[in-house]
Amino acid sequence: MFKPCRTVFDLESLATRSGILTKETSKPDFWTSQGHEDILKELSQINSRLDSWKKIKNSFDDLATLEELLNDTSDPELESEFQAGAAALREELERANLFLLLNDEHDNANAILMIHAGSGGLDSQDWAGMLLRMYLRYCERVGFKANVIEATADEGDGIKNATVMITGDYAYGFLKAERGVHRLVRISPFDSAHRRHTSFASVLVSPEFSDDVDIEIKNEDLKVDTFRASGAGGQYVNRTDSAVRITHIPSGIVVTCQNERSQIQNRQTAMHVLKSRLYELALQERQQELDSIVGDKKESTWGSQIRSYVLHPYTLVKDHRTNFEKGNIQAVLDGDINDFIMEFLRQKARNNI
Repeated sequence: MFKPCRTVFDLESLATRSGILTKETSKPDFWTSQGHEDILKELSQINSRLDSWKKIKNSFDDLATLEELLNDTSDPELESEFQAGAAALREELERANLFLLLNDEHDNANAILMIHAGSGGLDSQDWAGMLLRMYLRYCERVGFKANVIEATADEGDGIKNATVMITGDYAYGFLKAERGVHRLVRISPFDSAHRRHTSFASVLVSPEFSDDVDIEIKNEDLKVDTFRASGAGGQYVNRTDSAVRITHIPSGIVVTCQNERSQIQNRQTAMHVLKSRLYELALQERQQELDSIVGDKKESTWGSQIRSYVLHPYTLVKDHRTNFEKGNIQAVLDGDINDFIMEFLRQKARNNI
């Protein structure tokens, strides 16, 4: 038996309770002044989530009506419609409930995703290129906008590294599940003896920060080089005459941007990425400190992969953090990774992984 579904629809009252609307936002000139973009973005995200729950409530009410009709009559068409509607409602609820797990700091931010090929030459570079394609396809599936701001190739197929700016509601919250080492096992297309090879690539994911976020970067700590992008990145990146490479001297982090139309735009984008990389570095240092306190001996090495993709001698994708697995590896490589992300977020909420 279906029971009434209660949902909050008052956006302003919800925003007030969540702390988004404050005394500052109630000032007459707030909405016409600078610096309110983050508030508008968060209100838009809340509005989107409310629309999702409204849709769920409407679907629920429709199913309740169908249930009343089925109690009075036996109609195969109505029964079929009820079952299809119930399945669709379960999917809507699953996705809506997933947002309840996205409550960490910066989960609602855009994401900067970085892929680095491991040692292994062409096989690892090809694997890094496959991962880049997988994430671009995933973004298409879920409605995120993905912009490859830098990709570097050496020779042949694949990439040595790539940086992708991913824009969408809670992009970082979802994609943070992909942070770690990814392992591929297959018959190498580059080995004339057709032997089985294991390739690795690492994935880093950081939130994108707005200009007003306080992450201190001193000008004297930066080395800025400009150059012409001459084909590196191939199909992914537009060639420009104003590419920018920024080196953060204290940390050794190097960020390159070459897809914008002007040097100024490339520098602004590169600084966004640098902020995110420094945040990621701070997270890693904090985690290492915690691990040393609690005695966690795990190391972030090629042997500590988060997920394995096996193409030979069988086909399987397995996440080693959650033990969730899928046999349809081609679908996964085509961007069907949402189940892995959802399972990670569920287990993270349960076990704080």
